[in-house]
Amino acid sequence: MGKEVFDTFFLIHGAPLVLIDDTLPARTFLKSWREKILPEKPKYILVVSGHWETNEPSINVVDRHETIHDFEDFPPEMYELQYPAPGSKELATMVNDVLVAAGYKPLHVDTKRGLDHGAWVPLMQMYPEADVPVCQLSIQSHENGTYHFNLGKALAPLREQGVLIVGTGSVTHNMESLIVNNVGGTVAPWALEFDNWVKDALLKGRYDEVNEALEKHPYAKMAHPDGPVHFYPLLAAIGAAGGEKAKAELIHHSFSRHTISYANYRFRSTE
Repeated sequence: MGKEVFDTFFLIHGAPLVLIDDTLPARTFLKSWREKILPEKPKYILVVSGHWETNEPSINVVDRHETIHDFEDFPPEMYELQYPAPGSKELATMVNDVLVAAGYKPLHVDTKRGLDHGAWVPLMQMYPEADVPVCQLSIQSHENGTYHFNLGKALAPLREQGVLIVGTGSVTHNMESLIVNNVGGTVAPWALEFDNWVKDALLKGRYDEVNEALEKHPYAKMAHPDGPVHFYPLLAAIGAAGGEKAKAELIHHSFSRHTISYANYRFRSTE
């Protein structure tokens, strides 16, 4: 492998049905990953998923990941899917080292946790062979957006060491107002407004505003009624591409079930 400095990404993990529903444009997008988005295979993958919350930053270190089916009321075949990607003590050490160098406490290491669906749902489509070593880094939902933006900035040196850094979640994630059989493909006006505002802010580099969106945007509580966990990985991905010096690109956009944004972003450092 050559000296590849990877961009960072914010990807949807969506309703896990994105793994089996071929009518979803987001599934087509994720399956085309190696062909259209990132032909270069990373040495490691670090995933920041909103489905692992801890008080302090934590990382999982296992030999081979178990697949955590942390969802309910989906078709039986969903619970049979497995993504046994290898873990990596080396990657965990690298992550710990850059965070400690940035002033963080040493990471808590979890030697039992596998991959939650925030990690394995997109990765199963991007790297179906499950042959790239993966670690997950937890979020701290009691902290604010700027905290996660800065956490991402501390991770940025990893991009020069063959690490693909991916945050997964959704720009909007309201499970209370979704329409399961949304035949007409309608989108809730508040969801469209919030999603468009985030897109405009990202593409114009107004990252300070995005960091504070959940506190200040009038539709934030509708977009994320269950809290910030699906939004904070976006901020970590921006930070990891250089923070204020990152350049955003919208690489896929669709909606699902009336309220779930499937916007996916790429972030490049302009340094």
